[in-house]
Amino acid sequence: MEVVFYVLPTETPGPRLEFACKLIEKIFRGGQHCFALVDDAQQAAALDTLLWTFRAGSFVPHQIYQGVLPLLPQTILIGYGGIPEGRRNIIINLSLGLPPHDAGAERIVEIIDNSAGSKQAGRERYRYYQQLGVDVVTHNRERSP
Repeated sequence: MEVVFYVLPTETPGPRLEFACKLIEKIFRGGQHCFALVDDAQQAAALDTLLWTFRAGSFVPHQIYQGVLPLLPQTILIGYGGIPEGRRNIIINLSLGLPPHDAGAERIVEIIDNSAGSKQAGRERYRYYQQLGVDVVTHNRERSP
């Protein structure tokens, strides 16, 4: 498993979700799919809306996961419950918690902003990954991916 932390200089959730959209688009254009793990229905709806509008001309097929898999296998899923089988290879973690430890992810992408809550939760997840013996890569970001 590979874990990558992106640490953003902003303290508000907007730029964090925009950064996530750019990463999700890059994953999609690379022929892969991912699961965007969020905290709740409100955050899922915000990401869902932003994926339609974050950049003119961009199209990233996505849906909020509610127990039913999409017909198109590359559809990006957004959810706050369990992560379905076959959709665990790349997890974009926007939640304050850890992805399920049994998810079997190949890659987990953690996006942290500079707010106190996000940084504290990120530190805890970082320590957890280190305790698992996973190499963690950290990128301090000043710009888009």
